[in-house]
Parts: sequence; C-alpha cells; structure tokens
Amino acid sequence: MIDFAEKVLAYTHEMEQSRFEQSGLNYDATVRNLELIGEAATHIPEYVRQFASRIDWRRIVATRNRLIHGYLGIDNDTLWSIIQTDIPALLHNLHALKASADAGQIIDPAA
Repeated sequence: MIDFAEKVLAYTHEMEQSRFEQSGLNYDATVRNLELIGEAATHIPEYVRQFASRIDWRRIVATRNRLIHGYLGIDNDTLWSIIQTDIPALLHNLHALKASADAGQIIDPAA
C-alpha cells in the first residue's frame, strides 16, 4: 500500500488539478494505484485494522469499489481531494503502521 500511495503522489507531484485531468497517462496510472490501495486493504487482517484504527479501512475499500465498478461514479473534484488530502495522511499512517510492525508491536491474536 505504501508503494501504491507513493506512486499516486509521484504521478501528481507539482500538478494542478486541470492538468491532471487532461493527462491521460498520469490520470489512468493514478486511478489504477488508488484501486490497488483499496484492493490491498481488503487483505489486511482484522487485528491489524484494529491496531491501526486511525486508518479508515472501510472508506479505502469503498473508494476502490467506486473506482473499479463505477458505483455512482467518482467526480474529478473528489478524486483530486483524495489525492491531495487523503493519500498523504494515509501514507503517514501506513509508515507508522509499518514501524509498529517492524518493532514487533502488532501481535496476531490467533498465533
């Protein structure tokens, strides 16, 4: 998820929304990586989700579903807001989660 989020930010770095919307390659690559973030989120175990409760896992998966399946569509203003606001916050929280995992702070209760 970290890799996908970093790609989203790299593909849109120093871009204005209007340029992003007109840049087919960047637009498509960004949307694809947002989809992959959501897909990866579906594979995060519940105990990890509970540990990282600051991350809105349901919203991430719901966004993925909207992008992939076209549920109600997603407008470019919402998409741009996700890129500019949600992805940087998510990336911060994912790095914190990874640090906790690397430090052995996340324990699988089933283990």
